[in-house]
Amino acid sequence: MDRHITLPITKEIAESLTSGDYVYLDGQMYVARDAAHKRMMEVLDRGEELPIPIKDATIYYMGPSPAREGRPIGSAGPTTASRMDKYAPRILDLGQKAMIGKGKRTKEVLDAVIRNHAVYFAAVGGAGALLSKCITESEVICYDDLGAEAIRKIMVENFPVIVVADCHGNNLYETAILEYQK
Repeated sequence: MDRHITLPITKEIAESLTSGDYVYLDGQMYVARDAAHKRMMEVLDRGEELPIPIKDATIYYMGPSPAREGRPIGSAGPTTASRMDKYAPRILDLGQKAMIGKGKRTKEVLDAVIRNHAVYFAAVGGAGALLSKCITESEVICYDDLGAEAIRKIMVENFPVIVVADCHGNNLYETAILEYQK
C-alpha cells in the first residue's frame, strides 16, 4: 500500500502503518549517525536535555557527502541501522516515533518499536544521489565538530521509504524470507 505522510509521525500514524507499506514522507526530520547518538547518550547520562526535540521525531541514519553548488546536501544514502541499536531503545522510550536506515535490527530495538508504537523504515541503500533530490533544506543543528556525523535538520519532499518493522510486531525482513521460501 502506498502512503503519503506529512511528518511528524504520531502514535496514530505509526499504528496505521504495516510492514511492507511504501511510504513517501514530507516535512522535517533529523539526521544522526552513531557518533551523534553516542553524544546524545552522554547528554542524557548527565541529566541534560537532548539537543533536538525527540517527541514524535523521525531520525534518518545518514552521513551526507558535501553539497554540490546549488544543492542543500550531497549524496544522502542510509547508514546501516544496526550501528545505532545500542542507543535506539532509550531514544524510542523518550518519544521518538520513526527511524530510517537500512538492514536488520536487534530484538531490543524491535521490542522498543512495539512498546513505543513506533516504526522502522528502510531507505534504499546505494541510491544516495537520488534520495538527496528529495531533500530541500539541510541545516546543522549541533555537533558540527563531527563533520558528516553532525546532527542536521532536513526538510524532505516525497522521500521514499518502506516500512520494515511496524508497532504490531511485523518485520518485513522475516516475512519476506518466508514468502520467498514458498
